Amino acid sequence: MTKAIRIPWLLVYAIAYLVFLYLPVLLLPLFSFNDGTIVAFPLKGFTLKWYAQLGQQDTLLQAMVNSLIVGSVTALMATSLGLFAARAYVRYRFKGREFSEGLVMLPLVVPGIIVASSMLVLFISVGLKPSLTTVILGHVFVALPFSVSIMKSAFDDFDQSLEEAAFDLGESVVGTFRRVTLPIVAPGIIASMLVTFTVSFDEFVLAFFLSGNSPTLPVYIWSQIRFPAKLPNTLALGSMLLLSSVLLLLIAEYFRRRSTQSSD
Repeated sequence: MTKAIRIPWLLVYAIAYLVFLYLPVLLLPLFSFNDGTIVAFPLKGFTLKWYAQLGQQDTLLQAMVNSLIVGSVTALMATSLGLFAARAYVRYRFKGREFSEGLVMLPLVVPGIIVASSMLVLFISVGLKPSLTTVILGHVFVALPFSVSIMKSAFDDFDQSLEEAAFDLGESVVGTFRRVTLPIVAPGIIASMLVTFTVSFDEFVLAFFLSGNSPTLPVYIWSQIRFPAKLPNTLALGSMLLLSSVLLLLIAEYFRRRSTQSSD
């Protein structure tokens, strides 16, 4: 008798899902090297001129600088808040802890356009005009759940006896946090900053509502894709951003794993 072949349907489904999800993204770098301005097969030829032209566009460079400023400040603020929030959630049991943690994670389930429009109304009502400052405030709100999740994994297996030993040796609370706690969770901090920077750098909806006359890079890209002549440059820029985002997330995952291992 011949043995029946068992087809791993779950694996087949997973592969088909990943192909469906990422194939359009993989086509982005391919068309960025196309010598023609029309995104269609067959390709007219191979060229690097679209990449070379990126450095000649002042508006693009300014949008890049805006995104770098917003992403860096957002990463610093979100990670700082996430560090202390995660420490409190993991170490202490207090009334309303679950409710508070649920509020922190709320931006993950609320539609972005609802958050953006609400923040726009709020900022205008308190006298803040759309600018990079309002974008940063909005991005911190959106990036904070990612920071808390990463920092919680860093604190989950943290050995509290290390801090107790430092206290017994006469170290202060601030000194113990600086000399004992921070070095151990440092990989988690780095991972949090990388992930929150990526979240902020790639975010569009909040930036579109809150940036005003200082567009970030995603807003600039959106303004360019409406013009067919600008599409090849946009594809080249998108390919570079795609590669940068993947590299940042891989580095963040490496440091997150290091944080988990160092806590064991």
